[in-house]
Amino acid sequence: MSGRLARLATVARRTASSTPRRPFSTQLPAGGLLRSDAGLRLIKRRPWPFGSYALHNVPATRSISFARAIPRLVGKFATAGAAAGGAVVAGVSYIQYQAGQAGTFALDLFNRAKDGATGVASEAFGSAGGVFDRIGRGWEKQKEDLEKVEYPEWLQRLMAKDGSVGSEGGNGGGKGPEEPKKSGAGTAAGGATTAAAMAYTRDEDEDKTEGEQIARDEQMMMLTKKMIEIRGLLQTVGQSETLSLPSIVVIGSQSSGKSSVLEAIVGHEFLPKGSNMVTRRPIELTLVNTPDAHAEYGEFPALGLGKITDFGQIQRTLTDLNLAVPVQDCVSDDPIQLRIYSPNVPDLSLIDLPGYIQVTGRDQPIELKEKITELCEKYIRAPNVILAISAADVDLANSTALRASRKMDPRGERTIGVITKMDLVDAERGAALLSDKKYALRLGYVGVVCRAPTTSSPRLFNRGNGNITSAITKNENTYFSSHPEFGAESHLDVGTKNLKKKLMHVLEQTMAASLKTTSEAIQHELENATYEFKVQYNERPISAESYLAESLDAFKHSFRGFSEQFGRQQVRELLKHELDQQVLNLLAQRYWNRPFEDLSRPLPERDPLSGLMKADPEGEDEIWQIKLDSSSAALTKLGVGRLATSVVANALQTHIDRLISASRFSSHPFARQAITEASTSILKDLSYDISDELEICIKPYKYRIEVEDNEWAKGRQNVTNVLKDELKVCELAAKQLEEQMGGRKKVKDVSSFIDRVRSGQVVLEGDGVGGAGGFSSALLQKGREAVFLRDRVDVLKMRLLAVKSKQCASKKNKYHCPEVFLDAVADKLTTTADLFLDAELLSKFYYIFPRELDARLGRSLSQAEIDRFAREDPKIRRHLDVVRRKDLLEHVLREMDSLRQLEAREKRYGNKKEGQEKRKGGWSLF
Repeated sequence: MSGRLARLATVARRTASSTPRRPFSTQLPAGGLLRSDAGLRLIKRRPWPFGSYALHNVPATRSISFARAIPRLVGKFATAGAAAGGAVVAGVSYIQYQAGQAGTFALDLFNRAKDGATGVASEAFGSAGGVFDRIGRGWEKQKEDLEKVEYPEWLQRLMAKDGSVGSEGGNGGGKGPEEPKKSGAGTAAGGATTAAAMAYTRDEDEDKTEGEQIARDEQMMMLTKKMIEIRGLLQTVGQSETLSLPSIVVIGSQSSGKSSVLEAIVGHEFLPKGSNMVTRRPIELTLVNTPDAHAEYGEFPALGLGKITDFGQIQRTLTDLNLAVPVQDCVSDDPIQLRIYSPNVPDLSLIDLPGYIQVTGRDQPIELKEKITELCEKYIRAPNVILAISAADVDLANSTALRASRKMDPRGERTIGVITKMDLVDAERGAALLSDKKYALRLGYVGVVCRAPTTSSPRLFNRGNGNITSAITKNENTYFSSHPEFGAESHLDVGTKNLKKKLMHVLEQTMAASLKTTSEAIQHELENATYEFKVQYNERPISAESYLAESLDAFKHSFRGFSEQFGRQQVRELLKHELDQQVLNLLAQRYWNRPFEDLSRPLPERDPLSGLMKADPEGEDEIWQIKLDSSSAALTKLGVGRLATSVVANALQTHIDRLISASRFSSHPFARQAITEASTSILKDLSYDISDELEICIKPYKYRIEVEDNEWAKGRQNVTNVLKDELKVCELAAKQLEEQMGGRKKVKDVSSFIDRVRSGQVVLEGDGVGGAGGFSSALLQKGREAVFLRDRVDVLKMRLLAVKSKQCASKKNKYHCPEVFLDAVADKLTTTADLFLDAELLSKFYYIFPRELDARLGRSLSQAEIDRFAREDPKIRRHLDVVRRKDLLEHVLREMDSLRQLEAREKRYGNKKEGQEKRKGGWSLF
C-alpha cells in the first residue's frame, strides 16, 4: 500500500509540474472566476477558515483520507512546544493537500478525464496557496524557534529527500513564476507528504496485521485448549491408543537441561531433582491457561489432593511418587498425571520421561538403560510430537535425544529440536547449531538459556514459590540481543517465549490433523458401547446415586417388615427361653448334679433327691426349704435387667445382620460396615439406660414372690416341656458320645469300670492320668462324660414323673416341686421385662435406626464415597462403566464435532485472507 501511494504521489507531482502555474491570490472573493487551461469555470466560493479543516471543502473527492493521522502526529510532537506545534500543523495541512492531490489524480486517471483532472489540480493548488499565504506571515516570526526543534531522524531524511523532489517538480519545467520565499515551509511540508502518507499507511497496515495476528493467536489458543480438554476426557474413557490425541513428549539425556526447559515453560521449579535418577515414571503434564485468574496451582487428579499452590509441595509429591517405584523395577510405565493452572502458561499437553543414560551405575540395575529406551520408544511413537533436548556444549552427532527421535521419526517431520545452555558456547557455534542442515528437522531448532541467574532481583525471581519467567526472559533477552548472530536478519528461533509459541502451534496442528481418525475411533467405540448397553442392560439407565437410593430403600423396606414381625411376643419367647436355661442351671447346681470328676471319691450310699417327694421341709428336712429359697433369690438377683436387655439387643443385631446378608448391601463392605456400626451404636446407647431402668422394675421380686394358682399351673406345664427338651438333649449327647467311644459295648465297659472305682471296688492311682483298667486316659475321660449323661437322664426322668404327679399339682408343695416354682418365678420376671423392653428398646430402635441409615448412607456421603459404594459390586461396576463410557463418548463426540466446525471456520477465514492478499497484489500493479 505504501509503495502504491508513493508512485501515485510522484505521478501527481510530475503532472502538476508540467502544468503552468499562476500566482495565487491571497484574497479570493466569495464568488468569482478562476481561469485555467481547460477553460473558464464558475466556482462559487465561501471564505475559507484558517486552519487545516479548510482543506475539507476542496470539491475533489479523495479516495484515501489521512485525517486520523493528524491527532497521531500532533500527539507525537506535542512536547516540542507551541512553536513546533504550529509548524507541525502547517506541515500536516500540506500533507493532507498532497494526499488529496494524489488521490484526485488517480481517480481522474482511471476515468480517462485528463481535462477534469487538470482543472481540479489547478483549483486545489490555488486554494492551498491562499491558505499558505495566510500562515506564511507567521512562519518568519517562528523560524528561529523552529530551527531549535529536533525532528526525528526518519522525518529529517524524508523531508530532505522529498524537499529536493519538490524543488525539481516546481521549477524543473522552467514555466511559471517562482514561489515566494515565505512559502518555503510549504516545500518542507510538501516533502513530508509522501513520508507521512507512507508512514500512516504502514502504521495502519501494521496495526491491522497485528490485530489479525492477535486474533489468530487467540483462536489458536482456544483450539488448543479445547483439544487438551478433549484429551483429558479421552484419558478417562480408556487407555486405548486409538482414543487419544497427540502430546508433546520431552526426551533427552540426563543433565541435558530437560527439566530446566519444562520449568521455564511453567515458570516454577516443580520437577523432582536429585543426585541419583529421580524421574522413574512418566509425568503427564497438562498446562491450562487461566487468563482471568491470579493464583497459580497444581492438581493431581488421581490422588485427589485438591489445589496445591505451593510448588515446593508439588515437587516433593512428585519425588515421593517416583521414589515409590521399587529399585528392582528401575522404571515404571504407570504415568503420574499433573495439571497446572496459571495465567502465565500456554495451553499444552506435555509428557516428561526419564532421561537417557549412557553408563549404568553400580547401585543401578543392569537393565536400566534398556528399560528407559523401551519406555521412551513407547511414548515417542506417532502421532506424538517429539521435543528432543540437546545441550549446546555437546555435538549434535552425539545427541541421544536426536538419535532416539531419528529412530522413530526418520524424516524429522514431528521432531522439534531444543538446544539448551546456549550461553556456554560462542555465538557463532550456537547459530550454526540452530541452522544445522546435517541433522535437519522440519520443525527446526530453538535455542534457549533456561538457567535463571542466581543474582536476579528478588522482585523478579524467587527460588522459593515465586515465578521465574521474568528472570529467565530477561536473561535470555540480554544474551541474545548482545550477539548479532541471533538478530532478526538471521531468522533463528531463540528464547523460551518463541519456544512456547512454536509448541502451541505445532501441538495445535498435530492435534487438528488427528481429529478425523480420532473421531472415527470414538464413533466406533460409541457404537460398541451402545450395543452392549442395549443388549446386556436393556438400555436401563443407572447411576451411583440411583443405585444407592434403590438399595437403601429396599433395605429399609425389609427392615420395616422385620419390625412388624418382631414385637413383644418374640421378646417374651427370647427372655423365657433364656430364663428357663438359668432355672435349669440352678436346678442342676443345687439338686441334680452328682460328683464324677474325682474318681477316687466314693458315691453316697443313698441319693438324697430320691427322697424329696417324701421329705418334710418344715421339719427335719429343712434343707429343701433352704435350697428353694436360695435358688429363688439367685434367680431374681441374677441381673435380669442387663441380661434381658443384652439378649434382646443381640437378637436385634443378629436380625440386622441377616437383613444385610439378604440385601444388596451383602456385596458392599463399606455399606455393611456402616449399617452394622449404626445399629450397634444405637443399641449400645439405649441398652445402658434401659437395663438400669428394667432392674428397678423387677426389684420387688427380689424380696417376696407370690404365685397364683393359674401361674403355678402354667409353670407346671411349661417346666414339663422344658424337662422333656432337656431330656432329649442329654439322650442325643449320650448317643453321639457312644459313637465317639466305639460303640455301646465299649461305653458299657468303661462305665462299669468307673462305677467300680466310684463304689470303692477298684483303687485308682493318680486319678487315671496314665490310664487304668486297660483303658487310656482319653477313654476314661469320655467314660466320665458318659456316666454323667446317664445319671442326668435318670434324674430328668425321675423329676418328670414327680412334676406330673398329683403332689406337684398344688402350689402348697412348692418345696417338693422346685422346678415348677422356679419356672413360675421366671415367668413373672419375663412378663415384666418384655413389657418394658417393648415400650423402651424396640420402639426407640425402630424409630431411630432408619433415620441413622439416611444420615450414614445418604446425606453424609461424598460423591467419591457414593461412587466407591456402587463400584464395590462387580455387576453394578460393569453396568456403570458401560453407561459412563457411553455418556463420555457421546460428550467427547459432540466436543469433537464442535471443534471440527471451529477448525473449518478457521480454514475458511484463512482462505478468505489469502484471497484478499492476492487481490491486494493485483492492485499493487497500478
